[in-house]
Amino acid sequence: MCGIVAAAAQRDVAPLLIVGLKALEYRGYDSSGVAVLDRGAIRRVRAKGKVREMEALYLADPFPGGCGIAHTRWATHGVPNEANAHPHVAGRVALVHNGIIENYIRLRAELQARGYVFTSDTDTEVMAALIDERIGQGLNLREAVLATVRELEGAYAIAVISRDEPGRVVGARRGAPLLVGLGIGENFLGSDAQALIQVTNRMLYLDEDDVVEISRDSVQVVGLDGQPVERAVHESELSSDAVERGEYRHYMQKEIFEQPLAVANTLEARIGPHGVLPNIFGIDSDGVLEQVRGLHIIACGTSYHAGLVAKYWIEEYARLPVSVEVASEYRYREAVVPAGTLFVAISQSGETADTLAALRESRRRGYLGTLAICNVPESSLVREADLKLMTRAGPEIGVASTKAFTTQLAALALLTLELARRHGLDPLRYAALCAELQHLPRAIENALKLEPAIIQLAGEFIHRQHALFLGRGAQYPVALEGSLKLKEISYIHAEAYPAGELKHGPLALVDEDMPVVAVAPNGPLLDKLKSNLQEVRARGGRLIVFADGTAGMDDMAAHGTMLRVESGGSFIAPAVFTVPLQLLAYHVAVLRGTDVDQPRNLAKSVTVE
Repeated sequence: MCGIVAAAAQRDVAPLLIVGLKALEYRGYDSSGVAVLDRGAIRRVRAKGKVREMEALYLADPFPGGCGIAHTRWATHGVPNEANAHPHVAGRVALVHNGIIENYIRLRAELQARGYVFTSDTDTEVMAALIDERIGQGLNLREAVLATVRELEGAYAIAVISRDEPGRVVGARRGAPLLVGLGIGENFLGSDAQALIQVTNRMLYLDEDDVVEISRDSVQVVGLDGQPVERAVHESELSSDAVERGEYRHYMQKEIFEQPLAVANTLEARIGPHGVLPNIFGIDSDGVLEQVRGLHIIACGTSYHAGLVAKYWIEEYARLPVSVEVASEYRYREAVVPAGTLFVAISQSGETADTLAALRESRRRGYLGTLAICNVPESSLVREADLKLMTRAGPEIGVASTKAFTTQLAALALLTLELARRHGLDPLRYAALCAELQHLPRAIENALKLEPAIIQLAGEFIHRQHALFLGRGAQYPVALEGSLKLKEISYIHAEAYPAGELKHGPLALVDEDMPVVAVAPNGPLLDKLKSNLQEVRARGGRLIVFADGTAGMDDMAAHGTMLRVESGGSFIAPAVFTVPLQLLAYHVAVLRGTDVDQPRNLAKSVTVE
């Protein structure tokens, strides 16, 4: 979602800030802006739309200055337009903000009563006005920010400059990520390491309620009480090359084809000839995992679908009860937590607001422990969980997750095997499942060879407005994920159902204009699925079946298309069958001419509720 970049340097920073914003475009946004201190004045440029449109305005009238802030905005309060775009200026200060201030209406009314006239509809401008007011009362910039954030309710990451203190930027965070980039004769703030990797790989990650002041020569971090605190410095392993598209047309296509390597990296040094290796969930994990008697899996979107697959796996192989819940719902109900329940949070970014809040809420509910499955080692989710398993997907720029999903499945498969071993799974069956999981990168590689056939198939969807996806067992979450991908990037309305639910309502939608996509690997439910597909055939529906060469499926092709997918086994089949559905969504979107990597109205990292 929204992105922040800020800098205090010996050189002009506006070009650096714009480069940083471009690195954050993957997060999703609807406007952008830059503000720089130029000889005691705040120079600002803002625009609705892409960063390049704001950049063109800047290049038409460039301004110097070694201290500035920049922002990409995803609208929450107020429509996307220039007036609501960040940075917001109030008197002496300019401010950028990620998050939502929940008590802004009261604060806004109090400011208006004191004579402040607002120029935007945002909650952000309230903060700028409060900080400016306190500077007018004699506080310096850092003191004014501290006094203001103590009043705020909600989530925020902010960066602020004041014309009274050239060369300084003050930042603060609560519930939204903010980090410091450490340079030589220059320092930076960013909401994401990718915003700063072009200028430094030395990062300092701020904790909740930290306030930081940077200049070109210094970094000072304090708590809400104003007392200094120490934060460790990390060297990011991210490279600028990792966020380039290379030969691919879109980031999403690149990331689909990176999946064999990403999954191999996730499995590397975690599973060997004799099974899952010790302590892959952390040094202290052994004692916790030995006591697990059930799991609550909490996630959002694609990560939620990964959790649903894990439920099938863990209940079948480890014989432990599992509940899977959308994080935004879990937070607002009183879940029953039986003794020995492990809380598992899944997130690509580790900063998903609802998932992070659910993790914090779990602290008071009596769980055995918490486990984070995540792609970002320095994220809030990873830092706050008891146990953790990194997915090693590498940077994922496309808003629609692809390699994040398959690496999450690989990580959850490792968790399944570890729990199954501890809970009595037959050793021969355990060994067979481990061998199957180790074959997953090769199986995904084989599935990618279907791209030419899927390109041909995608043409049938260009003028479609609706589609159904069907699956049974652990393939039902795969159908959900395929449906989500198609609607996210092609804007075709798609729904997914367990195939056995067809006759309970969705069958009414089936006609010759309704594509019905089914995932049909070998397994005990295959005959049931065949019967469900016959119901579609009988009503003239257009069948598109992904099957692994099973007998008796060829007659389905007479009423549609069947593509053969080598699953590699029933355990890894959900991950393998996901790949052709990703390719289908991608190529349909390309043919329809949509913005594949940055679909409308969506953001990569949802850091607000």
